Amino acid sequence: MVRLVSEALTRCADEAYLAINIIYAEVSIGFERIEELEETLVPVFFRRLPLPYEAGFLAGKCYRIYRRSGGEKRSPLPDFYIGAHAAVSRVKLLTRDAKRYRSYFPTIELIAPDA
Repeated sequence: MVRLVSEALTRCADEAYLAINIIYAEVSIGFERIEELEETLVPVFFRRLPLPYEAGFLAGKCYRIYRRSGGEKRSPLPDFYIGAHAAVSRVKLLTRDAKRYRSYFPTIELIAPDA
């Protein structure tokens, strides 16, 4: 799986810029120092997108639908924000969780290496 994601990420980087948003926090887990992370996420390859309030609103609404329809996982709100951000910014999303993003954000163009 890691190989598939890595290959998809490489293909995406060859075609367009890569964007990073709230997932910066998730990526940072693999680094001891912020300087190491900053050296890895060089601006030539990664564009930092602002976090639009519209995406926050949409994420909250979709998360509420998820919870009301029986969604049990209590911590996926960041995932909903990522989907909402891609939707309002009209950017492609590389994900291993295509099912959820297709369900709640049908307008997003997904790149799903395992699908």
